[in-house]
Amino acid sequence: MKSRVFVSFDYDNDAVLKQFLIGQSKLDDSPFFISDWSIKVASPGWKEEARRRIRASDVVAVLCGEHTDSAVGVDVEVRIAQEEGIPYFLLKGYKDVACVKPKAAKTADKLYAWTWPHLKVLIGGGR
Repeated sequence: MKSRVFVSFDYDNDAVLKQFLIGQSKLDDSPFFISDWSIKVASPGWKEEARRRIRASDVVAVLCGEHTDSAVGVDVEVRIAQEEGIPYFLLKGYKDVACVKPKAAKTADKLYAWTWPHLKVLIGGGR
């Protein structure tokens, strides 16, 4: 059975990363699927909606770029995953760019290189 993945990313700077991950989810040997649950407008109830969507997921993939540490939405989504006990992992979005963790990430949270083998292990719960 494929895992349902919630994708957290810096909407203003890293939307292309989400598209790359969606592409990988469509591969024949992909162990996961993504529902496009991005909240495009910060409405008054967006945090509650994000919580509902994260609760409905098996894992949260946090796509990290240059400015992830200043992306308020990513910070909130990581905190929600932590509060709800939903596993999450951090992926380095770009090979040749200094990618940063969100502020809510724990010190022990590793920033993983984005490779197909890593992604499969991370989706499966390996950390």
